[in-house]
Amino acid sequence: MSIKLTMRQLLYNMRKTDASDLHIKAGLPPIYRVGGHLKSPPGLPSLNAEDTERLLTEIIPPQLRKRFDEKGDLDFSCYQDVERPDAAHESDREPHKHDRFRCNIFRAGGAMHGAIRRVKPEIPTFESLHLPDVYRKIADELHEGLVLVVGVTGSGKSTTLACMLERVNQTRAENIITIEDPVEYLITPKQSVVSQREIGTDVPSYGEALKYMVRQDPDVVFIGEMRDHDTVLAAIQAAETGHLVFGSMHTADTMQAFSRIVEFFPQHEHAFIRSAMANSLKAVCAQRLLPANVDVAGVPVVPATEVLLSNATVREKIREAEDTDLPAVINASSADGMRSFTRSLAELVESEMVMLSTAMDYAPNREALSSRLKGVEVKASTLVSRVKG
Repeated sequence: MSIKLTMRQLLYNMRKTDASDLHIKAGLPPIYRVGGHLKSPPGLPSLNAEDTERLLTEIIPPQLRKRFDEKGDLDFSCYQDVERPDAAHESDREPHKHDRFRCNIFRAGGAMHGAIRRVKPEIPTFESLHLPDVYRKIADELHEGLVLVVGVTGSGKSTTLACMLERVNQTRAENIITIEDPVEYLITPKQSVVSQREIGTDVPSYGEALKYMVRQDPDVVFIGEMRDHDTVLAAIQAAETGHLVFGSMHTADTMQAFSRIVEFFPQHEHAFIRSAMANSLKAVCAQRLLPANVDVAGVPVVPATEVLLSNATVREKIREAEDTDLPAVINASSADGMRSFTRSLAELVESEMVMLSTAMDYAPNREALSSRLKGVEVKASTLVSRVKG
């Protein structure tokens, strides 16, 4: 029997529960991600293939349906009316009725599945995201070069980059061009001129967008995802010619970012691309989202961050393929604004935003974290018992 839920109901529940994501899969009930955890509201039965087809077809733009049918996978962003489904009268209607969503629709096991992320209308601030001051400094002080924000899926890269771009938009007169698949946060021009280009809607591919990008007189460029040889090369070339380029990559930390970039190029170009990276790279910011103590942090998740800033030593290590030395460089350069994950985790525990047990679960080196927390064991232990109790 088909379940007569509507996407409007499911998306309304996203707002109501402050869920970040909604997963629609055949054989399972609708599943929400709330505070970093997956959960299904009680009373929602499993969906069958007919249900998922009907629900997801409600939100696929008609002009993109053919592409989905041909490829079996589709990324897009959209606005949806998510007022309370039973709001029959004007007095029942809620403000901000049109919410923005980033959607990935795909076929698996012969059925349509969907992963839908709610994009809040306001671009968050550095403070609300609990990002360290060095992020603001990067946005304020850099006017050329390459800035990478890296992390695994769901680590908040897009939100962080939107925050940095919005800072530029608020404080400088620049021509900002973004290339995204899809566009997530909408940036309203303030001091800057802003053009946001969406793959599949405004331009057919990253390659096509990057081909003409320099002719559009940009000062600041944002490449939504650097995922192949051409996007990486275009980003580096733009950075080398005086543009400020922001980009994101799916890697766990700063070291992996360099090895991932090199992997996009044939062996005989490795020395060339390392030299180009050494010359153009200004910063790499890696982040992971951790479950937070909401009473202290005010939000369900907070970022642990690792920040690498360019200096003579960093450039030499990149050029000479000595990436494994970079963590030591970061540890020795905290006075310059660099940050290790270990330092970030320790600060989160000391501020009581994160439980010690949680920090240990996410620590790349538990011994190093334990050593750094010496002298605050009582405070950390109290936090664990207080939160658990």
